[in-house]
Amino acid sequence: MRRAADQHAHHVLITGGAGFIGTNLAAHLLARTDSQITIFDNLSRRGVELNLAWLKTLDASRRLRFVRGDVRNAPRVMEAAKDADEIYHLAAPHAGPELLADPRLDFDVNVTGTVNVLEAARKHGRSPMVLFASTGKVYGALDSIPLKREATHLQAADPAFRGVSERMPVDFHCSYACTKSVADQYARDYARLYTLPTVIFRMGCIAGPGQFGNQGQGWVAHFVYSTLAGQPVTVYGDGMQVRDVLHVEDLINAMRSARAYIEITAGKAFNVGGGVTRAVSVNEMLRMIEQICHRPVQCTYEPARPGDQLFYVSDNARLTNQTGWSPRRTLEQTVRDIAAFWHANRKFVMRRSVESGRRSLQPAA
Repeated sequence: MRRAADQHAHHVLITGGAGFIGTNLAAHLLARTDSQITIFDNLSRRGVELNLAWLKTLDASRRLRFVRGDVRNAPRVMEAAKDADEIYHLAAPHAGPELLADPRLDFDVNVTGTVNVLEAARKHGRSPMVLFASTGKVYGALDSIPLKREATHLQAADPAFRGVSERMPVDFHCSYACTKSVADQYARDYARLYTLPTVIFRMGCIAGPGQFGNQGQGWVAHFVYSTLAGQPVTVYGDGMQVRDVLHVEDLINAMRSARAYIEITAGKAFNVGGGVTRAVSVNEMLRMIEQICHRPVQCTYEPARPGDQLFYVSDNARLTNQTGWSPRRTLEQTVRDIAAFWHANRKFVMRRSVESGRRSLQPAA
């Protein structure tokens, strides 16, 4: 039961809050606000219990509450959201090839789960901000962007290219992108129809300390940890494909900026990523990891996977112009922060990898 004094406090709900972004967001809020924070998560990703254990070590003021629940369970979501002044809807299934085997799960979590969150926010009458984590994959293969091959990467043929803006038409090349886009539209419609202050972040690649990734998600951390542990990595495609990479702390600052300017940002979708100055090919990232970690990367190449974009770089101009936010951390700093986390938490990283069902990362000699 909540303490009586809590009923007048500022309440934040984070769905999928035991994951990488949610954990970093909760840590940020514990350190910089006096909000009561509810983590709502079904703990379906093995090992995330360790993220919760780490957050509890930061919660000296006992402002953190964990609710085990699934966004597909509407009554459970309704109960968790009843006091929320801010909702960060981060819950989602893994965005990997395994979703092809279970498309209904993808739909139920991304679409039904998002509607459940929006309905809970609407019906409680508190009009909380709802920030929905969408994806740059909603823009599909981006075949309309002419590309040219350079020595180590693909590049937009137009020298004036500054990234994919929100004016790009949505397109779908996988079920994950399709269901995320449907949820994205619901979030915008709730702002229009019910004046619920929703914000949509169509995110690029997010990376940073505390991430436990694989080739499908969290690929930068996966490459760094594997290299430090002396384990091989697999690249799907020729490694020339390009992504922009945003440090998780910069993402959280973007979220807080959207909240601070909610009168302007409500009802809008924003592309959020590292931008052109933090764009990198897979091969270039591997070379950077070798230089920073002082270890060779053991790499094999496999055919490209269905639904993977060859090239994606975010144009952050809309969010920057409306809130003043912009990324601060460089690619090199992001990689260094991930490597530093590995060195400082070897036992944690190994245990987390075992809990995740992957082969344990062994300490480097």
